[in-house]
Amino acid sequence: MAFQASPFLGPWVRRVAFAGSALALAGCSIPGPDASEADMAARVPRHDLPLSAGYSLSYLEAGAPSGRLAIFVHGTPGDAHAWADYLIGVPKGFRYVAIDRPGFGHSGPDGAVVSLAEQAQAIAALIRANGGKPAVLIGHSLGGPIIAQAAVDSPDLVAALVVLAGSLDPAQENVPFIQYVGDTWPVSALLPRWLRNTNREIIALEPQLEALAPRLATIHIPVTIVHGTKDDLVPFENVAFMKTHLTGTHAMDVTVIDGQNHFLPWNSKQQVDAAIAKAFAMMEAPTP
Repeated sequence: MAFQASPFLGPWVRRVAFAGSALALAGCSIPGPDASEADMAARVPRHDLPLSAGYSLSYLEAGAPSGRLAIFVHGTPGDAHAWADYLIGVPKGFRYVAIDRPGFGHSGPDGAVVSLAEQAQAIAALIRANGGKPAVLIGHSLGGPIIAQAAVDSPDLVAALVVLAGSLDPAQENVPFIQYVGDTWPVSALLPRWLRNTNREIIALEPQLEALAPRLATIHIPVTIVHGTKDDLVPFENVAFMKTHLTGTHAMDVTVIDGQNHFLPWNSKQQVDAAIAKAFAMMEAPTP
């Protein structure tokens, strides 16, 4: 599953949360950055990019305006603020951009954008709007297959991938029946936007991962992977799947964090920073 629920909730409660139960989610806390929303608003500018799909993509930007571009893509649910601790400490010579994915945060539309391809198109439009030079993409959870989709659909715009607890293996997707109940009216009408859209993204994910799987071999750029062995939301088996299917990449680096859970951007920042640095280094190294 690509859902970013609390690590303190048991599997049964998380499944109820998947169904969209507002009562079950009343105590749900998604781990987040140390930097506050107010601190971010004061230090990191927000921009909006109109898309051809008819809505705007909102994003936060920090670092050197002409620096090497890295784009951060959150899972489901989430928004750009999930990457706050990265945006307030951008390494010299880099430019970090974190997006509110379509359907979340300040981005449109109001409804869910369940298509991986459309999510990837939004990232491609952002890269083109910023000069078109290939960017390194960092994706957490459901952000993992989205950045992989961007790499196969727009290979000229993507320089390297950093996959954090990425949900790319369709065999690991298991949508409980109660979640479909949560996607029906009137239950869905009672849910907040972020939860309604999360529910729909997860329901729609498995067949899209099946379609993406045979195309992963066309990715030739460097890939770095970080995954925890105790991830009970996106199983560790996803790592073996990526190793098996990303056969075209000329460089791959895998960091396994023993005993770690799903929430790597917040509890494993040192390893994530290292993976991003490795991606840039592999990108700049001569191709074998």
